[in-house]
Amino acid sequence: MKEYHVVLIDKNLKKENGILDFSVWKNANCLTDFSSPWNNKPFSKIEFRALWDFENIYFQFRVFDTDIYIDEKDNSFDSIGNSDRVELFFRENDSLNPYYCLEMDTSARLMDFKAKPNKDFDFGWKWPKAELNIKASKDEVSFVVEGNISIKSLNQLNLIQNNTIETGIFRAKFSKNENRNYEPTWISWVNPQTPEPNFHIASSFGKLILMK
Repeated sequence: MKEYHVVLIDKNLKKENGILDFSVWKNANCLTDFSSPWNNKPFSKIEFRALWDFENIYFQFRVFDTDIYIDEKDNSFDSIGNSDRVELFFRENDSLNPYYCLEMDTSARLMDFKAKPNKDFDFGWKWPKAELNIKASKDEVSFVVEGNISIKSLNQLNLIQNNTIETGIFRAKFSKNENRNYEPTWISWVNPQTPEPNFHIASSFGKLILMK
């Protein structure tokens, strides 16, 4: 399994509403090893970073794309699911029974749900609200989705094993096709080796290693 090392930081480093100050991210390893195994078209560079401080794990996606599609008909999960977004999946083990999904669009809307194998989704489940913060921003060349997840909530869900969190890291990019309809390009850190796009499978996960 692919591994990403999550650097330990001082919990007193500067934050605002739980979100790390931008300057702190220089301490993190930068992950850019993404692919779209089902599509040969080039896609915008993605940078993923994570840090932790015994109380929270902090994450940041920076995507070098300004052609962003957001379905704004409402704030439903259907709308988020039809928008450009980034995704984090967490599991206890490769049985995927269960695993937990956080799908976040470029305006910081969240689709969070619990799942079981064969895409058995429980959209009534929610990540504990007080244990998760998300923020989105844009600049002239990119968009950023970042936030923090409490170590408490990860432990309550039994998602930290031997300082390791088995994690899927993904992006969905929507573009117009020849019929002027929007369709997704699916982008993953780990190539799940499936003939069709599928993140909801054991082979799509890697490991976040919490360094000490």
